[in-house]
Amino acid sequence: MLLVVDVGNTQTHFGTFQDDALVEHWRFASVRTSTADELGAALRNLLELRGVGLADLDGSIVSSTVPSLEPEWVEMGRRYLGHEMLAVGPNIKTGMPIRMDNPRELGADRLVNAVAAYEQLGGPCISVDFGTAVTYDVVSPRGEYLGGVITPGVEVSLDALTERGAKLPKIDLIAPRNPIGKSTVEAIRSGIVFGYAAQADGLVRRLQEELGDECEVIATGGLARLIVPHTETIEHTDNLLTLKGLKLIHERNR
Repeated sequence: MLLVVDVGNTQTHFGTFQDDALVEHWRFASVRTSTADELGAALRNLLELRGVGLADLDGSIVSSTVPSLEPEWVEMGRRYLGHEMLAVGPNIKTGMPIRMDNPRELGADRLVNAVAAYEQLGGPCISVDFGTAVTYDVVSPRGEYLGGVITPGVEVSLDALTERGAKLPKIDLIAPRNPIGKSTVEAIRSGIVFGYAAQADGLVRRLQEELGDECEVIATGGLARLIVPHTETIEHTDNLLTLKGLKLIHERNR
């Protein structure tokens, strides 16, 4: 059984694969001060809820956007799993050439998403991840990572808006009824949901124009389900895209 771990700035998403099938997956808050022992305890407790033990895991891989947590996950693997956990980084084989000015700048999660998107769509593509940041990652027809776009995430923008606007209320993120909000709450929802959908469409079209090839677009991330239905350019959604990419990269490093 393979353990795959995607450590994001807000949440950690991990799952277990048995052969090609995802057995189960979980999410918990990313705490930047977590130790290897705390991660091992959290992992063991969540696995046991599904009848899986640490001894059942004979392989593991982690990608992390939080620098302090990557070594803790690797140490957790040594201490509790009895093997070396792979960490997505400059020295790992991905099968995808990186055509950036400085490949070491590329976030592990962005690379993993690009690998999974290219494998899944089978040609030039754009992966869009609606997480703490919204990232757009472009892959060429030859399977090369070309670069992309990073914008503030949906919740980051919403928090900044309500924090700096003294009279603006905090709201639940749900789809607005209409573009023209008939209340302050509805107006904010419209601005966030339709605004990010329009941003996605505008950026995707610009990226496709620069790429010069027709390409498919796939979205992932916790808020994709809220934004994607209101876009015109995103054809696919896969909330497990990063976990699938981690599995692919693990296979390429056996």
